[in-house]
Amino acid sequence: MRWWTGAWVLAAVLALAACGSSDGGGRASGSPSGSPSTEPTSGTPAPPSPTPSSSAPSASAASPSPSATGCVAGLTRVTVEPGDPVQRRLCVRPGTVISLVLRPRVDDKRWTDVRSSAPVFVVVTGWRVDADGTAHATLRSAGTRGGSARVTAPAKAPDVAGAARVAFTLDVTVTPYPREG
Repeated sequence: MRWWTGAWVLAAVLALAACGSSDGGGRASGSPSGSPSTEPTSGTPAPPSPTPSSSAPSASAASPSPSATGCVAGLTRVTVEPGDPVQRRLCVRPGTVISLVLRPRVDDKRWTDVRSSAPVFVVVTGWRVDADGTAHATLRSAGTRGGSARVTAPAKAPDVAGAARVAFTLDVTVTPYPREG
């Protein structure tokens, strides 16, 4: 990619982040205890920081209808804690960057990777696993197109042969902005 293309993409992402959502809310979704499971951020992406854990599992991300105005835009973080639901839904606007944080599992399984069923709508652009077992993935939604993709995160015991099984699913719907005129 040429440097000027990257600069335009960065400018577009920052412009979308500056616009924010029109619903006036600060969070896309939160848990009853107040610790967010999906939280928009602005500016440049910072390294993921630990979120306070609570005894209650965090609520799943909101799933507005495709025509809803509550879709997340810009940058957002989805954190999966042990005991959370194994499937979530998330509505995003085109160009949204999702930071997926998978906390260490309580069983003997480890996160292996993250896959997208439709990379044309949501593509996995980064993956790493920390020494403590926390996995981080960066997902980017399509720049202008609308559609949906199923993002799966398999887990596997490191000392057992065989394929990893899907342990978490994030259903992402990319909803374009309404056209004017």
